[in-house]
Amino acid sequence: MIEHVVIIKFDKMTTKEQKDNVIQQLQSLANSIPGIVDLRCNHNFSERNQGFDIGLTVRFESIEALKAYGPHPEHQKAVSYMIEAGMTDSIIVDFEI
Repeated sequence: MIEHVVIIKFDKMTTKEQKDNVIQQLQSLANSIPGIVDLRCNHNFSERNQGFDIGLTVRFESIEALKAYGPHPEHQKAVSYMIEAGMTDSIIVDFEI
């Protein structure tokens, strides 16, 4: 099984509504992309957040499922919206569990 962890930073002009929409779009991926075992996403409330606004964890059944996730049209749609909403940075960590 593979754990995919993403933290996302947005421009100061990005609204809470836009961030809520990002979370909603990311959460919907669990129902539309094969190979996802679990998906969690929400606002980062840590005081040590270094400006990162949203956290996402996705558990995949295999590395092949992770590889298919990136180019999947629904994932690409979510990424496009994040860029449009003002995403300025992200950190991604993938590891086997």
